[in-house]
Amino acid sequence: MKRRSFLINTSLATTALFVPNFLKAFNNKGLEQSNGKILLIVQLSGGNDGLNTFVPFTNDNYFKQRPRLGIKPEKVLQLNSEQGLNEVMKGWKALFDNGSMAMLNAVGYPNPDRSHFRSMDIWHSASSSADYIQTGWIGRYLDNYCDGKPYKAIELDDSLSLSMKGDFVKGLAVKNPKRLYEMAHSEWLKPYSALASTHEEPVAYLYKTLVETTAGANYLHEHFNAYQSKTEFPNNEFGKDLKTIAGLIGSGCETSVYYVSLGSFDTHVGQESRQNKLLEQLSDGLKIFMDEMKLINRDKDVLTMVFSEFGRRVSQNASGGTDHGTANNIVLIGNGLQQKGILNAAPDLKNLDDNGDIKFQVDFRNIYATILNKWLQADDSKILQQNFELMHFV
Repeated sequence: MKRRSFLINTSLATTALFVPNFLKAFNNKGLEQSNGKILLIVQLSGGNDGLNTFVPFTNDNYFKQRPRLGIKPEKVLQLNSEQGLNEVMKGWKALFDNGSMAMLNAVGYPNPDRSHFRSMDIWHSASSSADYIQTGWIGRYLDNYCDGKPYKAIELDDSLSLSMKGDFVKGLAVKNPKRLYEMAHSEWLKPYSALASTHEEPVAYLYKTLVETTAGANYLHEHFNAYQSKTEFPNNEFGKDLKTIAGLIGSGCETSVYYVSLGSFDTHVGQESRQNKLLEQLSDGLKIFMDEMKLINRDKDVLTMVFSEFGRRVSQNASGGTDHGTANNIVLIGNGLQQKGILNAAPDLKNLDDNGDIKFQVDFRNIYATILNKWLQADDSKILQQNFELMHFV
């Protein structure tokens, strides 16, 4: 069997290249209780409309530009005298009121790109819009600070995003720890252990590593199953992913960064119902996740950062939606925050760029640098490959 056939014809196709080193790491080192800081990154894929998430409910220009899509003041969950949350985000309103949330307006970068793929690459790699970097900011953190341990960063997905890829170490794409265990114990794997002695070295390596590291898979499976969630998570994919992450944290898994996505927020058509459904999942899921972290006394150790590759245009389009924009909100959640609430001015909707988009106030790499330096205690300038001014939210 050729390596290509193996990858195409098995359920390991999307994850096999990540599984062996992961299991080998557990087999050699075991799981250790982690008392360090944890970063949870939540990616809102597709470009979430920030103006209908954090609504400028007293801004006349907002309602002039959005005569149908503008959310009326009486429906907004008010946060201050200018901005409030979308009415479906009651979970986030509770986090805000409890002092567990900080929000930054108009976050972006110079010369923004409105392509989903290119803008996401910029956010993942922490590059400028003119540079193309093949590694991610978390991947470079793994290269420099995680002693070759890919399980220090886990993405809840079947494939790995650029943000998690370093030159020497890559994070893990793991949708479900139980699935890892089941794959390692699949009956069809047993006959292929003999391939370890064949001349097809790439295939032999994959099978041989899986066989040799079954004990590591057993350990991870048993360790994970030893923890039972204390709260009931939403019965949707995002809720299930958060439950998995909470279980890994609660079990003492030695992981510094978790990554999960929710989407698609690409709301060119019929935005209101689609965005509201996703925002409700986001809000409810992270509120319950924080409740769980508080119950296990990890709420001060976990920092959640929520971002999207760009925001939407200020003006609505003719299809009941909004088109690709630029600057957007960044949300930070946790009980280890040093600054809380809305941390800077609301977007200036009178002073837009030439395309009618919000001008950025905060470079997203200042936020990355702060998280790396103050939360993960890493050399931010080495990882980001230049110096960015640190902020004070942690």
